[in-house]
Amino acid sequence: MVVEIGGMFHLAWMVLVRSLRPPFSYGPEFVAQFRFAVQIAIVPLAITSFALSFGPAGIQAVNFLGLFGALDRLGGLYVIIVVRLFAPFVTAIVIAGVVGTAICADLGARQVREETDALSVLGIDPVKALIVPRVLAIILVCILCDIVALLAGVIGAVMVIVQNGAPLGPFFSTFFSTATPLELGASFAKCALFGTMIALVCCYKGMNAAGGAEGVGRAVNQAVVIAFLAIGAMDYVFTQFLLATNPILSEVR
Repeated sequence: MVVEIGGMFHLAWMVLVRSLRPPFSYGPEFVAQFRFAVQIAIVPLAITSFALSFGPAGIQAVNFLGLFGALDRLGGLYVIIVVRLFAPFVTAIVIAGVVGTAICADLGARQVREETDALSVLGIDPVKALIVPRVLAIILVCILCDIVALLAGVIGAVMVIVQNGAPLGPFFSTFFSTATPLELGASFAKCALFGTMIALVCCYKGMNAAGGAEGVGRAVNQAVVIAFLAIGAMDYVFTQFLLATNPILSEVR
């Protein structure tokens, strides 16, 4: 475990150095990986965000607030549900499970076929050619998908309001009075951290795969498990740090 964690931090340092050192020849690969990630992640992300917003969160919140006749407070509650919690978390889970596994399998297949060694023999840095564009693409896709998750979550909330026959005006009034630019910026920052962590874990596991097809499958499985555990830990630490350093987010508005 210690060796793997150290290897991931070392890979993160190499990615940072290689990404800032010219020539920036990884542009075409970055565009290709970005398009690939968006194509396979947008639809499941939107469906999952809408389902969680409309189902478990929306129905239970409406049942609770309906007891007090306070459905107008649902907007303020959804700032916490969608902006602070669900949108970044669902984005990270979907990106890790859909994009991260694909990237880990791709790099693992290249590694067991010794394609990365062939690149090194040709004088091409595998980190700069393969890993840097994938890390940057996943980070950018995570931020983009967070916007999609936010919109899908709000649409789910609107469907809950419409289903219960309540007016939309009070919902949006409390939603925008409770939401702050800090909350939205924190959501984007959390997704950027999630994307960085997912990319590094999946790329590290892929580049260190061994043992043929079985080894690639084992690397993908380990990458997903590690990424999910790290997402939960990082989500808890980031949220607690955010609330501790910004007490205004805990005030009822």
